[in-house]
Amino acid sequence: MYKRILVATDGSELSHVAVQHALRLAQATGAEVVALKVVPKYPQSYFEGSVVLAAEEIEKIEQQWREEADAIVGAIRTEADALGVTLHPLTVAADLVAEALIAAAKEQGCDLIVMASHGRKGLQRLLLGSETQQVLTHSHIPVLVLR
Repeated sequence: MYKRILVATDGSELSHVAVQHALRLAQATGAEVVALKVVPKYPQSYFEGSVVLAAEEIEKIEQQWREEADAIVGAIRTEADALGVTLHPLTVAADLVAEALIAAAKEQGCDLIVMASHGRKGLQRLLLGSETQQVLTHSHIPVLVLR
């Protein structure tokens, strides 16, 4: 049924539910799993009164974020190994999470995307956005959303 499943994670408890579901689905179907964490670039502001960091400081922060992301996707390996599932950890730096997720799924040859949704509504959704909604809207690959 599925040969390669991409699971998006941000390290939260909710995304861990999606990870567990993706791993069990992969175990049942014999699929491989790509565990993806998208790391944003450091936001730069050019508004008056904003604090501008030196390039070296920004690089240190982004490097720390990449290391934390690598640790998040790397930790999934233990669970995958216990289930006998082949795991490919992947960390991508991008500002547009949904676009990066869809692009990674295509590049990795995935035939299913598994991700969690916080189910935000109203003002929270407007202010915080919905990466899940963006993926659902723009992906040509099937998407399984868990809440």
